[in-house]
Amino acid sequence: MALSRSARPRSARPRVRHRTRLLALATAAAAAFTVAAAPGGSPGDPGAGDTYFPNLGNGGFDALHYDLGVRYDPDTDRLDGRTTITARATKNLSAFDLDLQKLDVTSVRVNGERARFGRSGDELTVTPATVLRGGKRFTVRIDYGGVPEPLGGPIVFGSQYGWMKTADGVFVACEPNAASTWFPSSDHPGDKATYDIRIDAPKGLTGVSNGRLVAAYEKHGRSYAHWRETRPMATYLATATIGKFDVRTGTTPGGIPVYTAIDPTLPTGGVDVYGITAEATDYWSKVFGPYPFEETGAIVDDMPEAGFSLETQTKPVYSAVRNETTIVHELAHQWFGDSVSVAKWQHIWLNEGFATYAQWLWSEHKGQLSAHDSFLKAYRARPAESDFWKVRVGDPQRDTMFSSAVYQRGAMTLQALRERIGDKAFFALLPAWTRAHQYGNATTAQFIALAERISGQQLDDLFDTWLFTDSRPALP
Repeated sequence: MALSRSARPRSARPRVRHRTRLLALATAAAAAFTVAAAPGGSPGDPGAGDTYFPNLGNGGFDALHYDLGVRYDPDTDRLDGRTTITARATKNLSAFDLDLQKLDVTSVRVNGERARFGRSGDELTVTPATVLRGGKRFTVRIDYGGVPEPLGGPIVFGSQYGWMKTADGVFVACEPNAASTWFPSSDHPGDKATYDIRIDAPKGLTGVSNGRLVAAYEKHGRSYAHWRETRPMATYLATATIGKFDVRTGTTPGGIPVYTAIDPTLPTGGVDVYGITAEATDYWSKVFGPYPFEETGAIVDDMPEAGFSLETQTKPVYSAVRNETTIVHELAHQWFGDSVSVAKWQHIWLNEGFATYAQWLWSEHKGQLSAHDSFLKAYRARPAESDFWKVRVGDPQRDTMFSSAVYQRGAMTLQALRERIGDKAFFALLPAWTRAHQYGNATTAQFIALAERISGQQLDDLFDTWLFTDSRPALP
Protein backbone atom coordinates (compact mmCIF):
# COMPACT_ATOMS: atom_id res chain seq x y z
CA MET A 1 0.00 0.00 0.00
CA ALA A 2 1.22 3.47 -0.82
CA LEU A 3 -0.06 6.83 0.38
CA SER A 4 -0.72 9.51 -2.21
CA ARG A 5 0.08 12.98 -0.99
CA SER A 6 -1.89 14.42 -3.91
CA ALA A 7 -5.22 12.92 -2.80
CA ARG A 8 -7.86 15.62 -2.87
CA PRO A 9 -11.08 15.68 -0.81
CA ARG A 10 -14.43 15.35 -2.47
CA SER A 11 -17.77 15.64 -0.77
CA ALA A 12 -19.34 12.31 0.09
CA ARG A 13 -22.04 11.18 -2.28
CA PRO A 14 -25.42 10.31 -0.83
CA ARG A 15 -26.06 6.60 -0.32
CA VAL A 16 -29.39 5.12 -1.22
CA ARG A 17 -30.32 2.41 1.26
CA HIS A 18 -32.79 -0.20 0.16
CA ARG A 19 -34.42 -2.66 2.52
CA THR A 20 -37.55 -4.46 1.52
CA ARG A 21 -40.10 -6.14 3.76
CA LEU A 22 -39.49 -9.37 1.89
CA LEU A 23 -35.78 -9.30 2.74
CA ALA A 24 -36.52 -8.52 6.38
CA LEU A 25 -38.95 -11.43 6.62
CA ALA A 26 -36.50 -13.78 4.91
CA THR A 27 -33.70 -12.73 7.24
CA ALA A 28 -35.86 -13.17 10.32
CA ALA A 29 -37.09 -16.57 9.16
CA ALA A 30 -33.57 -17.78 8.43
CA ALA A 31 -32.24 -16.59 11.76
CA ALA A 32 -35.13 -18.27 13.59
CA PHE A 33 -34.44 -21.64 11.95
CA THR A 34 -32.58 -23.86 14.41
CA VAL A 35 -30.89 -27.21 14.12
CA ALA A 36 -29.39 -28.71 17.24
CA ALA A 37 -25.67 -29.33 16.82
CA ALA A 38 -24.76 -32.99 16.57
CA PRO A 39 -22.54 -34.34 19.37
CA GLY A 40 -18.86 -35.05 18.94
CA GLY A 41 -17.60 -31.60 17.91
CA SER A 42 -16.82 -28.16 19.29
CA PRO A 43 -17.10 -24.63 17.87
CA GLY A 44 -14.22 -23.01 16.02
CA ASP A 45 -12.61 -19.91 17.47
CA PRO A 46 -14.12 -16.56 16.37
CA GLY A 47 -10.69 -15.12 15.51
CA ALA A 48 -7.28 -16.12 14.20
CA GLY A 49 -5.39 -14.94 17.28
CA ASP A 50 -4.02 -11.71 15.83
CA THR A 51 -3.68 -9.15 18.62
CA TYR A 52 -4.20 -6.25 16.19
CA PHE A 53 -7.56 -7.64 15.01
CA PRO A 54 -8.68 -10.27 17.55
CA ASN A 55 -11.95 -11.12 15.78
CA LEU A 56 -10.60 -11.31 12.24
CA GLY A 57 -10.06 -14.70 10.69
CA ASN A 58 -11.57 -17.79 12.24
CA GLY A 59 -10.50 -21.02 13.85
CA GLY A 60 -11.48 -24.62 13.19
CA PHE A 61 -11.12 -24.62 9.42
CA ASP A 62 -8.81 -23.68 6.59
CA ALA A 63 -10.39 -21.83 3.64
CA LEU A 64 -9.32 -23.38 0.34
CA HIS A 65 -11.41 -21.66 -2.35
CA TYR A 66 -13.92 -18.81 -2.63
CA ASP A 67 -16.51 -18.67 -5.39
CA LEU A 68 -17.83 -15.11 -5.20
CA GLY A 69 -20.83 -13.91 -7.16
CA VAL A 70 -21.67 -10.22 -6.74
CA ARG A 71 -24.40 -8.20 -8.46
CA TYR A 72 -24.00 -4.45 -8.05
CA ASP A 73 -26.19 -1.50 -9.02
CA PRO A 74 -24.50 1.90 -8.74
CA ASP A 75 -27.84 3.77 -8.77
CA THR A 76 -28.85 2.24 -5.43
CA ASP A 77 -25.37 1.24 -4.22
CA ARG A 78 -26.84 -2.18 -3.50
CA LEU A 79 -24.87 -5.40 -3.63
CA ASP A 80 -26.45 -8.85 -3.75
CA GLY A 81 -24.04 -11.70 -3.30
CA ARG A 82 -23.65 -15.43 -3.10
CA THR A 83 -20.40 -16.74 -1.69
CA THR A 84 -19.50 -20.43 -1.68
CA ILE A 85 -16.47 -21.33 0.39
CA THR A 86 -14.71 -24.66 0.14
CA ALA A 87 -12.80 -25.34 3.33
CA ARG A 88 -11.17 -28.13 5.31
CA ALA A 89 -12.14 -28.63 8.93
CA THR A 90 -9.07 -28.73 11.18
CA LYS A 91 -11.00 -30.43 13.98
CA ASN A 92 -14.48 -31.85 14.55
CA LEU A 93 -16.60 -28.71 14.12
CA SER A 94 -20.03 -28.25 15.63
CA ALA A 95 -20.08 -24.58 14.56
CA PHE A 96 -17.80 -22.05 12.93
CA ASP A 97 -17.58 -18.32 12.37
CA LEU A 98 -17.18 -16.15 9.28
CA ASP A 99 -16.42 -12.43 9.13
CA LEU A 100 -19.15 -10.26 7.58
CA GLN A 101 -19.78 -6.60 8.28
CA LYS A 102 -23.32 -5.16 8.24
CA LEU A 103 -24.73 -6.94 5.19
CA ASP A 104 -27.91 -9.00 5.64
CA VAL A 105 -27.73 -12.79 5.37
CA THR A 106 -30.79 -14.57 3.97
CA SER A 107 -29.63 -18.17 3.66
CA VAL A 108 -26.77 -20.43 4.71
CA ARG A 109 -26.23 -24.00 3.52
CA VAL A 110 -23.44 -26.35 4.56
CA ASN A 111 -22.77 -29.25 2.19
CA GLY A 112 -26.09 -28.42 0.54
CA GLU A 113 -28.11 -28.63 3.76
CA ARG A 114 -29.79 -25.71 5.42
CA ALA A 115 -27.78 -24.50 8.43
CA ARG A 116 -28.57 -22.41 11.44
CA PHE A 117 -26.83 -19.04 11.63
CA GLY A 118 -26.67 -16.07 13.99
CA ARG A 119 -25.00 -12.67 14.10
CA SER A 120 -22.95 -10.99 16.80
CA GLY A 121 -21.37 -7.78 15.58
CA ASP A 122 -19.23 -8.64 12.57
CA GLU A 123 -19.26 -12.38 13.33
CA LEU A 124 -21.55 -14.74 11.43
CA THR A 125 -21.82 -18.02 13.37
CA VAL A 126 -22.87 -21.05 11.35
CA THR A 127 -24.16 -24.27 12.94
CA PRO A 128 -24.32 -27.12 10.42
CA ALA A 129 -26.92 -29.86 10.69
CA THR A 130 -24.20 -32.41 11.45
CA VAL A 131 -20.71 -32.16 12.85
CA LEU A 132 -18.02 -31.46 10.27
CA ARG A 133 -15.27 -34.02 10.69
CA GLY A 134 -11.68 -32.89 11.14
CA GLY A 135 -9.57 -33.27 8.02
CA LYS A 136 -12.59 -33.38 5.73
CA ARG A 137 -13.59 -30.79 3.16
CA PHE A 138 -16.92 -29.02 3.32
CA THR A 139 -18.72 -26.22 1.49
CA VAL A 140 -20.70 -23.34 2.93
CA ARG A 141 -22.92 -21.16 0.72
CA ILE A 142 -24.10 -17.80 1.98
CA ASP A 143 -26.69 -15.60 0.25
CA TYR A 144 -26.60 -12.00 1.41
CA GLY A 145 -27.16 -8.41 0.35
CA GLY A 146 -27.30 -4.78 1.30
CA VAL A 147 -25.34 -1.56 0.93
CA PRO A 148 -21.65 -2.12 1.73
CA GLU A 149 -20.12 0.60 3.87
CA PRO A 150 -16.47 1.63 3.65
CA LEU A 151 -14.38 1.70 6.79
CA GLY A 152 -12.48 4.68 8.14
CA GLY A 153 -10.40 5.79 11.08
CA PRO A 154 -6.70 6.22 11.77
CA ILE A 155 -5.45 2.90 10.43
CA VAL A 156 -5.15 3.67 6.70
CA PHE A 157 -3.80 7.23 6.63
CA GLY A 158 -7.15 8.50 7.96
CA SER A 159 -8.71 7.54 4.62
CA GLN A 160 -11.81 5.54 3.81
CA TYR A 161 -11.08 2.07 2.52
CA GLY A 162 -12.96 -1.05 1.48
CA TRP A 163 -16.01 -0.86 -0.82
CA MET A 164 -16.07 2.79 -1.99
CA LYS A 165 -18.63 4.24 -4.36
CA THR A 166 -17.35 6.19 -7.36
CA ALA A 167 -19.13 8.37 -9.93
CA ASP A 168 -19.75 5.36 -12.20
CA GLY A 169 -19.27 2.29 -10.03
CA VAL A 170 -17.15 1.16 -7.11
CA PHE A 171 -13.48 1.13 -6.10
CA VAL A 172 -12.56 -1.85 -3.91
CA ALA A 173 -9.36 -1.75 -1.82
CA CYS A 174 -9.60 -3.62 1.48
CA GLU A 175 -6.33 -3.65 3.45
CA PRO A 176 -6.28 -4.56 6.26
CA ASN A 177 -9.77 -5.58 7.43
CA ALA A 178 -12.41 -4.59 4.86
CA ALA A 179 -12.85 -7.65 2.65
CA SER A 180 -15.66 -8.68 4.97
CA THR A 181 -17.52 -5.47 4.06
CA TRP A 182 -18.46 -7.14 0.75
CA PHE A 183 -18.17 -10.91 1.15
CA PRO A 184 -18.26 -13.39 4.07
CA SER A 185 -14.81 -14.77 4.69
CA SER A 186 -12.05 -15.74 7.04
CA ASP A 187 -10.72 -12.22 6.76
CA HIS A 188 -7.09 -12.62 7.80
CA PRO A 189 -3.98 -12.98 5.63
CA GLY A 190 -3.06 -16.16 7.49
CA ASP A 191 -5.91 -18.00 5.73
CA LYS A 192 -5.23 -17.73 1.99
CA ALA A 193 -7.29 -19.39 -0.74
CA THR A 194 -7.87 -19.46 -4.49
CA TYR A 195 -10.76 -17.52 -6.04
CA ASP A 196 -13.41 -17.38 -8.73
CA ILE A 197 -14.96 -13.90 -8.78
CA ARG A 198 -18.05 -13.25 -10.91
CA ILE A 199 -19.16 -9.65 -11.32
CA ASP A 200 -22.63 -8.64 -12.55
CA ALA A 201 -23.02 -4.91 -13.28
CA PRO A 202 -25.10 -2.66 -15.54
CA LYS A 203 -24.32 -2.78 -19.26
CA GLY A 204 -21.52 -0.46 -20.25
CA LEU A 205 -19.52 -1.00 -17.07
CA THR A 206 -16.51 -3.28 -16.70
CA GLY A 207 -15.86 -5.45 -13.65
CA VAL A 208 -12.14 -6.01 -12.99
CA SER A 209 -10.71 -8.45 -10.49
CA ASN A 210 -7.75 -10.68 -9.68
CA GLY A 211 -6.09 -13.32 -11.83
CA ARG A 212 -7.09 -14.04 -15.42
CA LEU A 213 -10.33 -13.17 -17.19
CA VAL A 214 -12.25 -16.41 -17.85
CA ALA A 215 -15.29 -14.89 -19.58
CA ALA A 216 -16.90 -11.50 -20.27
CA TYR A 217 -20.16 -10.74 -22.04
CA GLU A 218 -23.29 -8.56 -22.01
CA LYS A 219 -26.83 -9.91 -21.79
CA HIS A 220 -30.26 -8.49 -20.92
CA GLY A 221 -28.84 -5.06 -20.14
CA ARG A 222 -26.14 -6.40 -17.82
CA SER A 223 -22.38 -6.81 -18.05
CA TYR A 224 -20.79 -10.01 -16.76
CA ALA A 225 -17.15 -10.81 -15.99
CA HIS A 226 -15.69 -13.98 -14.50
CA TRP A 227 -12.17 -13.78 -13.07
CA ARG A 228 -10.10 -16.65 -11.67
CA GLU A 229 -7.11 -16.43 -9.34
CA THR A 230 -5.43 -19.85 -9.18
CA ARG A 231 -2.69 -18.82 -6.73
CA PRO A 232 -3.46 -18.51 -3.01
CA MET A 233 -4.57 -15.00 -2.08
CA ALA A 234 -5.25 -13.17 1.17
CA THR A 235 -8.79 -11.81 1.48
CA TYR A 236 -7.73 -8.17 1.68
CA LEU A 237 -6.10 -8.48 -1.74
CA ALA A 238 -9.36 -9.40 -3.50
CA THR A 239 -11.10 -6.71 -5.54
CA ALA A 240 -14.23 -6.32 -7.65
CA THR A 241 -13.71 -2.80 -8.97
CA ILE A 242 -16.45 -1.68 -11.38
CA GLY A 243 -16.60 1.31 -13.70
CA LYS A 244 -15.96 2.64 -17.18
CA PHE A 245 -12.43 1.73 -18.19
CA ASP A 246 -10.11 1.80 -21.17
CA VAL A 247 -8.66 -1.70 -21.18
CA ARG A 248 -5.31 -2.63 -22.68
CA THR A 249 -3.89 -6.14 -22.79
CA GLY A 250 -0.61 -7.62 -23.98
CA THR A 251 2.56 -9.12 -22.54
CA THR A 252 5.69 -7.74 -20.93
CA PRO A 253 8.93 -8.03 -22.92
CA GLY A 254 9.62 -11.05 -20.71
CA GLY A 255 6.36 -12.71 -21.73
CA ILE A 256 4.12 -12.09 -18.70
CA PRO A 257 0.48 -11.27 -19.58
CA VAL A 258 -0.57 -7.67 -18.79
CA TYR A 259 -4.08 -6.26 -18.22
CA THR A 260 -4.57 -2.57 -17.42
CA ALA A 261 -7.91 -0.82 -16.90
CA ILE A 262 -7.82 2.98 -16.67
CA ASP A 263 -10.70 5.41 -16.11
CA PRO A 264 -10.78 7.43 -19.36
CA THR A 265 -11.71 10.64 -17.53
CA LEU A 266 -8.44 10.76 -15.59
CA PRO A 267 -5.55 12.96 -16.72
CA THR A 268 -2.46 10.80 -17.20
CA GLY A 269 0.11 13.48 -16.49
CA GLY A 270 2.33 11.76 -19.01
CA VAL A 271 2.55 8.57 -16.92
CA ASP A 272 2.58 5.39 -19.03
CA VAL A 273 0.92 3.02 -16.57
CA TYR A 274 1.01 0.06 -18.96
CA GLY A 275 4.65 0.58 -19.93
CA ILE A 276 5.93 1.09 -16.38
CA THR A 277 3.94 -1.93 -15.17
CA ALA A 278 5.47 -4.13 -17.85
CA GLU A 279 9.01 -2.87 -17.31
CA ALA A 280 8.91 -3.08 -13.50
CA THR A 281 7.33 -6.54 -13.48
CA ASP A 282 10.17 -7.87 -15.63
CA TYR A 283 12.87 -6.12 -13.59
CA TRP A 284 11.58 -7.31 -10.25
CA SER A 285 11.43 -10.82 -11.70
CA LYS A 286 15.21 -10.63 -12.05
CA VAL A 287 15.82 -9.19 -8.57
CA PHE A 288 13.18 -10.93 -6.43
CA GLY A 289 12.73 -14.21 -8.30
CA PRO A 290 10.25 -15.30 -11.01
CA TYR A 291 6.95 -13.42 -11.10
CA PRO A 292 4.63 -15.48 -8.86
CA PHE A 293 1.31 -14.99 -10.66
CA GLU A 294 -0.33 -15.56 -14.04
CA GLU A 295 -0.90 -11.91 -14.93
CA THR A 296 0.31 -8.45 -14.01
CA GLY A 297 -1.48 -5.16 -14.51
CA ALA A 298 -3.23 -2.17 -12.98
CA ILE A 299 -6.68 -0.81 -12.17
CA VAL A 300 -6.71 2.99 -12.24
CA ASP A 301 -9.93 4.63 -11.06
CA ASP A 302 -11.15 8.09 -10.03
CA MET A 303 -11.48 7.79 -6.25
CA PRO A 304 -9.91 10.82 -4.57
CA GLU A 305 -11.40 9.95 -1.16
CA ALA A 306 -8.97 7.05 -1.13
CA GLY A 307 -5.62 8.72 -0.62
CA PHE A 308 -3.70 5.51 -1.28
CA SER A 309 -2.96 2.75 -3.76
CA LEU A 310 -3.10 -0.95 -2.92
CA GLU A 311 -1.28 -4.04 -4.14
CA THR A 312 -4.38 -6.10 -4.98
CA GLN A 313 -3.07 -9.40 -6.27
CA THR A 314 -2.05 -9.37 -9.97
CA LYS A 315 -3.50 -5.87 -10.54
CA PRO A 316 -2.74 -3.10 -8.06
CA VAL A 317 -5.53 -0.56 -7.68
CA TYR A 318 -4.72 3.15 -7.94
CA SER A 319 -7.20 5.82 -6.90
CA ALA A 320 -5.83 8.13 -9.62
CA VAL A 321 -2.99 7.97 -12.15
CA ARG A 322 0.00 7.66 -9.83
CA ASN A 323 3.67 8.27 -10.48
CA GLU A 324 6.31 5.74 -11.46
CA THR A 325 7.55 5.40 -7.88
CA THR A 326 4.13 4.35 -6.65
CA ILE A 327 3.70 1.84 -9.46
CA VAL A 328 7.03 0.12 -8.78
CA HIS A 329 6.18 0.06 -5.06
CA GLU A 330 2.87 -1.72 -5.61
CA LEU A 331 4.38 -4.18 -8.07
CA ALA A 332 7.14 -5.10 -5.60
CA HIS A 333 4.31 -6.05 -3.24
CA GLN A 334 3.35 -8.86 -5.61
CA TRP A 335 6.34 -10.66 -4.09
CA PHE A 336 6.41 -8.99 -0.66
CA GLY A 337 2.87 -9.05 0.72
CA ASP A 338 0.95 -10.96 -1.94
CA SER A 339 2.96 -14.11 -2.63
CA VAL A 340 4.73 -13.96 0.74
CA SER A 341 2.10 -12.65 3.16
CA VAL A 342 2.42 -11.75 6.81
CA ALA A 343 1.51 -14.43 9.33
CA LYS A 344 0.11 -11.69 11.59
CA TRP A 345 -0.30 -7.97 11.06
CA GLN A 346 2.51 -7.05 13.47
CA HIS A 347 4.95 -8.15 10.73
CA ILE A 348 3.66 -5.53 8.29
CA TRP A 349 7.15 -4.10 7.77
CA LEU A 350 7.87 -7.25 5.73
CA ASN A 351 5.38 -5.82 3.23
CA GLU A 352 5.87 -2.07 3.40
CA GLY A 353 9.56 -1.86 4.27
CA PHE A 354 10.39 -4.15 1.37
CA ALA A 355 8.19 -2.30 -1.13
CA THR A 356 9.68 1.03 -0.05
CA TYR A 357 13.17 -0.38 -0.37
CA ALA A 358 12.19 -1.51 -3.87
CA GLN A 359 11.63 2.17 -4.72
CA TRP A 360 15.23 2.84 -3.66
CA LEU A 361 16.45 -0.09 -5.77
CA TRP A 362 14.49 1.26 -8.74
CA SER A 363 16.12 4.67 -8.35
CA GLU A 364 19.50 2.95 -8.24
CA HIS A 365 18.60 0.86 -11.30
CA LYS A 366 17.63 4.03 -13.19
CA GLY A 367 20.95 5.73 -12.42
CA GLN A 368 19.41 8.23 -10.00
CA LEU A 369 19.99 8.11 -6.23
CA SER A 370 21.74 5.00 -4.97
CA ALA A 371 19.97 3.01 -2.27
CA HIS A 372 22.70 4.16 0.13
CA ASP A 373 21.99 7.81 -0.66
CA SER A 374 18.22 7.26 -0.37
CA PHE A 375 18.87 5.73 3.04
CA LEU A 376 20.94 8.72 4.18
CA LYS A 377 18.34 11.16 2.83
CA ALA A 378 15.54 9.45 4.75
CA TYR A 379 17.64 9.15 7.91
CA ARG A 380 18.82 12.77 7.94
CA ALA A 381 15.31 14.08 7.25
CA ARG A 382 14.19 12.93 10.70
CA PRO A 383 16.00 14.41 13.71
CA ALA A 384 16.61 12.24 16.76
CA GLU A 385 13.73 13.85 18.68
CA SER A 386 11.17 13.09 15.95
CA ASP A 387 8.21 10.88 16.85
CA PHE A 388 9.14 8.90 13.75
CA TRP A 389 11.80 7.03 15.75
CA LYS A 390 9.40 6.11 18.54
CA VAL A 391 7.60 3.54 16.37
CA ARG A 392 9.04 0.06 16.84
CA VAL A 393 8.41 -1.09 13.31
CA GLY A 394 8.87 -4.78 14.11
CA ASP A 395 5.61 -4.53 16.09
CA PRO A 396 4.20 -1.08 15.33
CA GLN A 397 0.73 -1.51 16.91
CA ARG A 398 -2.59 -1.42 15.12
CA ASP A 399 -3.25 2.31 14.78
CA THR A 400 0.28 3.02 13.54
CA MET A 401 0.78 -0.07 11.37
CA PHE A 402 0.83 2.13 8.25
CA SER A 403 2.87 4.97 9.74
CA SER A 404 5.72 6.37 7.66
CA ALA A 405 8.20 4.69 10.02
CA VAL A 406 6.98 1.23 8.98
CA TYR A 407 7.76 2.16 5.38
CA GLN A 408 10.89 4.26 5.73
CA ARG A 409 12.55 2.72 8.78
CA GLY A 410 11.65 -0.70 7.37
CA ALA A 411 13.53 0.22 4.20
CA MET A 412 16.43 1.59 6.25
CA THR A 413 16.63 -1.78 8.00
CA LEU A 414 17.15 -3.50 4.66
CA GLN A 415 19.85 -1.07 3.56
CA ALA A 416 21.60 -1.48 6.92
CA LEU A 417 21.42 -5.23 6.37
CA ARG A 418 22.79 -4.93 2.83
CA GLU A 419 25.75 -2.89 4.03
CA ARG A 420 26.45 -5.37 6.84
CA ILE A 421 26.34 -8.60 4.82
CA GLY A 422 27.37 -7.31 1.37
CA ASP A 423 25.65 -7.28 -2.00
CA LYS A 424 26.33 -10.92 -2.87
CA ALA A 425 24.57 -12.27 0.21
CA PHE A 426 21.86 -9.60 0.18
CA PHE A 427 20.79 -10.20 -3.42
CA ALA A 428 20.84 -13.93 -2.80
CA LEU A 429 18.64 -13.41 0.25
CA LEU A 430 15.77 -11.63 -1.54
CA PRO A 431 14.86 -14.41 -4.03
CA ALA A 432 15.60 -17.06 -1.40
CA TRP A 433 13.00 -15.41 0.85
CA THR A 434 10.31 -15.23 -1.82
CA ARG A 435 11.05 -18.83 -2.87
CA ALA A 436 11.00 -20.23 0.68
CA HIS A 437 7.57 -18.73 1.52
CA GLN A 438 5.93 -18.50 -1.91
CA TYR A 439 2.11 -18.44 -1.64
CA GLY A 440 2.42 -18.74 2.15
CA ASN A 441 2.91 -16.65 5.27
CA ALA A 442 5.99 -15.58 7.17
CA THR A 443 7.30 -13.74 10.22
CA THR A 444 10.13 -11.37 11.07
CA ALA A 445 11.89 -14.13 13.01
CA GLN A 446 11.91 -16.30 9.90
CA PHE A 447 13.43 -13.51 7.83
CA ILE A 448 16.16 -12.93 10.40
CA ALA A 449 16.94 -16.66 10.52
CA LEU A 450 17.24 -16.84 6.72
CA ALA A 451 19.43 -13.71 6.60
CA GLU A 452 21.74 -15.24 9.18
CA ARG A 453 21.91 -18.56 7.38
CA ILE A 454 22.73 -17.02 3.99
CA SER A 455 25.20 -14.47 5.33
CA GLY A 456 26.80 -16.72 7.91
CA GLN A 457 26.57 -13.84 10.39
CA GLN A 458 24.79 -13.31 13.69
CA LEU A 459 22.45 -10.35 13.11
CA ASP A 460 20.34 -9.96 16.25
CA ASP A 461 21.96 -6.63 17.12
CA LEU A 462 21.17 -5.13 13.72
CA PHE A 463 17.51 -6.13 13.71
CA ASP A 464 17.00 -5.22 17.37
CA THR A 465 18.41 -1.76 16.68
CA TRP A 466 16.45 -1.01 13.52
CA LEU A 467 13.17 -2.79 14.21
CA PHE A 468 12.62 -2.91 17.96
CA THR A 469 14.08 0.23 19.55
CA ASP A 470 12.21 3.51 20.06
CA SER A 471 15.12 5.80 19.34
CA ARG A 472 17.20 6.90 16.36
CA PRO A 473 19.94 4.36 15.67
CA ALA A 474 23.49 5.66 15.40
CA LEU A 475 25.13 5.26 12.03
CA PRO A 476 28.37 3.24 11.95
